Amino acid sequence: MRRTDIHTHAFHPKIAEKAITQLNTYYKIVPAGNGTLEHLRTLMQQNRIDRAVVHSAATTPEQVQPANNWAIHLQNNEPGFEAFGTIHPGYPHWEDELNRLQEAGIRGLKMHPDFQGVWMNDKAMFPIYEAACGRFILMFHVGDERNPKDNYSCPYKVAEIKKQFPALTVIAAHFGGYHHWEYVAEALTGVDVWVDTSSTLPHIGDDILKDLVKAIPRERWLFGSDYPLYDPVQSMEELKSRLKLTARELDEILTRADEILP
Repeated sequence: MRRTDIHTHAFHPKIAEKAITQLNTYYKIVPAGNGTLEHLRTLMQQNRIDRAVVHSAATTPEQVQPANNWAIHLQNNEPGFEAFGTIHPGYPHWEDELNRLQEAGIRGLKMHPDFQGVWMNDKAMFPIYEAACGRFILMFHVGDERNPKDNYSCPYKVAEIKKQFPALTVIAAHFGGYHHWEYVAEALTGVDVWVDTSSTLPHIGDDILKDLVKAIPRERWLFGSDYPLYDPVQSMEELKSRLKLTARELDEILTRADEILP
């Protein structure tokens, strides 16, 4: 079984510095890494991570093909990396693009409604979700500092999508909702979704953490670091210490991605 970091970002060398600056500006977090494939690979080797899933999201229709070209390159030329593609509802040839991704061996799509400026539950997205069923895992960025009803993504919208598309395999990033953690229990208890552990523990107290643990069974957790924002080893150590996990229990979370990405 492979120890997997399900949520990372690594950028083409030409745009890595710019991407890091944008992340710092938006999230007010000094990134732990430089965003390059080489640095991520070094951290993986140091910390016995066998595989990293690399994500990028097209924030405009024009970015769809370049982002997917990078994903296809990683998927087919960089051992130890799994790449997710991306799609934007404004891209007119999205059906052809999904076919291109599938033919290249891409098994997932990253959607970032907040950066893309698209409501997660907009019916314009439904044909894409329908087309993804049985073909692609959908990794959604979920949550922001705005109230859920005023935000492009939120845990309630994740639940709505799963109700509309029960066959869709969904990963709700950031434990179901970045800065929406207080709503996760109400929205996602009993909902058939996966969550990743990324960009969560540094931001929440023990009471909310207890609620998350009750709401989402550990069998549905996937380890994610959100590199380059956070260092994978620090994320692992924090997960282990905050939840008082044994080494075996931590390994179970690290290897659970094999269930949906064998």
